[in-house]
Amino acid sequence: MFRFRPVVNAVKKMQSIALMSDTAKTMDTTYMEIPVYNVDKPQPLEQRKARLHYQSRKRGMLENDLLLSTFAKKYLDGFTEQQTMMYDRLINSPSNDWDIFYWIVEKKPTPEEFDNEIMQMLKKHAKNEERVTLSQPDLY
Repeated sequence: MFRFRPVVNAVKKMQSIALMSDTAKTMDTTYMEIPVYNVDKPQPLEQRKARLHYQSRKRGMLENDLLLSTFAKKYLDGFTEQQTMMYDRLINSPSNDWDIFYWIVEKKPTPEEFDNEIMQMLKKHAKNEERVTLSQPDLY
């Protein structure tokens, strides 16, 4: 008996490849870098904190969304300008979200440039020693 499903799937795959640009056909998509954000761009402190609240929640990786958004909700509004800049550099400088996650949960050593009081607070937050249920805060 002839089966149509494998033939249909193969045709669909060929059609999707044909629609891709030449760049997308040759691009290795197993490792995609996060676009670089200029953290040194002058910005009022309250505006920077508002942006960081949003960026902490919308990472694209659920594990970091949960850890960073709950951390930001708990601590970010009380940060000084220097602490805010450290947090901004931490979440916007590395090009791979998995690196940030592994540093926070201590599966990889934290690079010296990010090993500061904010990272220590994040690591403690991730341990969730009070065993509270974490859920992402609402966006404003």
